[in-house]
Amino acid sequence: MSVSIDYVVESFCRLASIPSPSGNTAKVMAWVSQELEKLGVAFKRTNKGAIIATIPGANEEKARLLTAHVDTLGAMVKEIKPNGRLKLTLIGGFEFNAVEGEHCVVETGSGRLVTGTILSTKASVHVYGREAGKAERSDQNMEVRLDEQVKTKQDVLDLGISVGDFVSFDPRVTVTESGFVKSRHIDDKASVAILLGVLKKLQETGSKLPYTTYFFISNNEEIGYGGNSSIPAEVVEYLAVDMGAIGDGQTTDEYCVSICAKDSSGPYHYGLRSHLTRLAEANGLNYRVDIYPFYGSDASAALRAGCDIVHGLIGPGVDASHSHERTHREALDNTAKLVLAYLHSEQWQA
Repeated sequence: MSVSIDYVVESFCRLASIPSPSGNTAKVMAWVSQELEKLGVAFKRTNKGAIIATIPGANEEKARLLTAHVDTLGAMVKEIKPNGRLKLTLIGGFEFNAVEGEHCVVETGSGRLVTGTILSTKASVHVYGREAGKAERSDQNMEVRLDEQVKTKQDVLDLGISVGDFVSFDPRVTVTESGFVKSRHIDDKASVAILLGVLKKLQETGSKLPYTTYFFISNNEEIGYGGNSSIPAEVVEYLAVDMGAIGDGQTTDEYCVSICAKDSSGPYHYGLRSHLTRLAEANGLNYRVDIYPFYGSDASAALRAGCDIVHGLIGPGVDASHSHERTHREALDNTAKLVLAYLHSEQWQA
């Protein structure tokens, strides 16, 4: 049994095109809701705006929960400068150099969209020379240049832009003939698309899972409290489907499913991790076990909130995480296959 990776990639491209920085996710959650309705999957909304879809299983006394998050990195207007440029405050954990030169959109309180570009205040080498490269990329030295004829603060206010307006980044989604998917916000919209692909396959085949399973689409993960509440009491195992970090000293690459042994919150449940590893081996999947030193997931957030669960974390390998990211169809496929194998397995770790 395998998931349609064409559907996963198509769903990701749709998701990536909908701006959804943490705190402003209503539009993308509406799209997810519509997609679940098309698939015929029952779901409900939480007070925080998350979605919990349910697939009934043979055993309803114990349940599993899988989560992926649809919120992304972004920014807010911190200050309107006298010259009509904008200062930003960042949403989520990333550096200004990751978005320097990026096109962006400011969404006003009335819903108006104003485009712009994120630049250093000393962007021109013809004016600032070596200072252009040496200037620190910080909230004091970065600004948004709006694509409107604005020269004063009042000009900006007249556009309807105010402090606290959300700013989203152009994802620049590209799918190559060689199978690469490169875009902003692969973390974690790719895994949301994977879960949708899994749900589509389950609905098409009418598969009966051994345990009732909840699919939790969270909308506040990047700021630390996405899937840490509204967890059904019968949930025993909690698996976050997020992304595998690639870099020096890592085993993960862009073609595998990455199984996390430990992140900044500490080790993940060893029994569940071992179970996932055995499933990957039994199904001939390309997988790696890795440690993510500067990382946290909704699964670890749930534990910090006091949930009595067994927790795990997997995801497709993603290069340049929290920058302009890239993965490959093979990583999406390996992750989807591991999710399906896990859902059909009957072993418990609690």
